[in-house]
Amino acid sequence: MSEATTPLWRRRGLLEGAILLVALFAPFVVPAYTTQLAMLWIMVVIAQSWNVMGGQMGYNSFGNVIFFGVGMYTTAVLQVGLFMNVSDYNAAQGAAALQLTSFEYFLGLGLGLLAAAVMALIVAAIMGSGLLRLRGHYFAIGTLGLGIAFAEIFAGWEWVGAGSGMVTPLFPGGLGSREIFFYYAAFIAAALTFLMLRRFYAGRFGLALNAIRDDEDKAEAMGVHTTRYKTVAWCISAIFTGIAGGIVGNLVGFIDARDVAFSGITFGIWMILMTILGGKGTLWGPVLGAVVFHITQELFWTYLLGWQRVAMGLLIVIIVVFFPLGILGWARERYPEFFGHRVEGGEAAANEGRGE
Repeated sequence: MSEATTPLWRRRGLLEGAILLVALFAPFVVPAYTTQLAMLWIMVVIAQSWNVMGGQMGYNSFGNVIFFGVGMYTTAVLQVGLFMNVSDYNAAQGAAALQLTSFEYFLGLGLGLLAAAVMALIVAAIMGSGLLRLRGHYFAIGTLGLGIAFAEIFAGWEWVGAGSGMVTPLFPGGLGSREIFFYYAAFIAAALTFLMLRRFYAGRFGLALNAIRDDEDKAEAMGVHTTRYKTVAWCISAIFTGIAGGIVGNLVGFIDARDVAFSGITFGIWMILMTILGGKGTLWGPVLGAVVFHITQELFWTYLLGWQRVAMGLLIVIIVVFFPLGILGWARERYPEFFGHRVEGGEAAANEGRGE
């Protein structure tokens, strides 16, 4: 047991150390790509967050973008509302109407991200009380409908800019400092998401989610309070997704209800595709999927301008057809020994499918 386990943990430690080292110095090694790297960490957060429901618990949600948009608007509104009437700010075309000091900006941003997490949690708890009674495609369709509804509500809400959108407050630092700051903010969010979810999955909570995914009726019969676990899982997913939305709103600098905050055809679909590509129901799968997907997408936008959406559509088909278990699932079946699997007697453990 120790011979198989020790090298595996050593490899994981080396991998995490290497990622940390690269992440800390990346903005200084490739400063021209700081914004793209920040978005990569955001992709990791939203993919990991979606995986809580769609991978670990088997409830495929098309509405997690709701928490992304709620977090984005909540952060921006609190940043502005602490120092100016929000309606007047939006009527005066945003940033030109409000100049914040460094202290005011970071105070508003910190409280805004905290409020984004709380508001996303509240929305998830309220929605979960009704939606989580549904199962299968009924749940998926219900979440999709709510995502569209939220986009239309905020697009018609004058207080937050309606269809004209909302500009976030100007970052007080010098040239380039804004990108670096939000890069590290996104990286910290990704690291905390990963570490906290790893801890959750390692205990009773993770076992309960997997039991619901495998057979919810049997899980209930064995005494698992499935509704409680489903609601908690969705709230955890919402918290991290809401924080990611708050960071993206400030990184982009402009919030539009349909095209940014509640965009189901971009962030709403991307978080699902990244998880499937990397491997649903695993810890590292969404991370791997986010890296591969984001790099591929940036290459499409750079070299296939005009055809990038066609290429993205083909990528979606390839993911679904050729990687039904994700890259991590494929690698685990092909190289089981790398993941610490073995069969007594020297036989290959190719069919061993469990593990991190």
